[in-house]
Amino acid sequence: MESFRKTNVWIFVWVLLCAAGWAGALLLVGCTYSSEGEREPVPLRVTFLDVGQGLAVLLEREGRYALYDTGPDSAGLVDSLLVRGIGTLEWVLVSHGHRDHGGGFMEMGAGSVAGRLHVGRLLVGPDTAAGLVNDSIIALARQLRIPVDTLGRGDTVFFTEGVRMEVLWPPDYGRFGENQASVVMKVSMTEDESRASLLLTGDLDSAGERQLLELSPGLSADLLQVGHHGSSGSSSLKFLSQVTPRYAAIGVGKDNRYGHPTLEVLQKLRYVTGDSAAVFRTDLQGSFSFEMWPGVGVVTP
Repeated sequence: MESFRKTNVWIFVWVLLCAAGWAGALLLVGCTYSSEGEREPVPLRVTFLDVGQGLAVLLEREGRYALYDTGPDSAGLVDSLLVRGIGTLEWVLVSHGHRDHGGGFMEMGAGSVAGRLHVGRLLVGPDTAAGLVNDSIIALARQLRIPVDTLGRGDTVFFTEGVRMEVLWPPDYGRFGENQASVVMKVSMTEDESRASLLLTGDLDSAGERQLLELSPGLSADLLQVGHHGSSGSSSLKFLSQVTPRYAAIGVGKDNRYGHPTLEVLQKLRYVTGDSAAVFRTDLQGSFSFEMWPGVGVVTP
């Protein structure tokens, strides 16, 4: 009888050990599956390139690149991109036909550079004030067989999955030329519950800002590219107070003859951001970057 009892005890212990082993194995499999199913967040890196008195904003995510404006010609934009190891741009968006925003595109057709830097598409706005810069950019794109698309309010620009790029200005009605024709684009992370966003405004003037707010009364952004290099003709207090950026970025040349950015605009930016350290300038800091992280927002690396 005693032997029978001991046997039963060992059988019971063996069953318990087996059950524990199977439970541990199932738990391990479950954990492994959960880990593999989770995708690490990937930021959108936004770099304001130092191109002197002009604007060039590089967007980067998951090894893919795109460019909003190209700065002036002879500013070394292409060399700067190649040094960064960038050989392909998904697209280049020229906000409007001024040399300090689109002139750098002309470098992309210079000699052997065209073979080293590939541009997938050229995006432009419906600038009715056609001129030499516009004509030259379009002609070069056709020469290099780069497809050209014209953007207007309501269009969405594709970059990578999880990034939404919505064109807010100009609308498809009316005639808009010069600075007021600047393509305004809002960039946001679709999986970001904090709804962090970037607003690119080119050289949009105060009149254009007013009309933009009429069309988008709830417009806001965490990171603002300050319009027209910080000139007094842009960045109205009403516009800035509505957008309420956490950070402001100004593409501007050192000791430029226009006096950009103006003291008036800098004061307004300090007022709406609450901190003068939140205003970044290429004339003082050279090229600088921000990162937009899903679930976190805009941060300075």
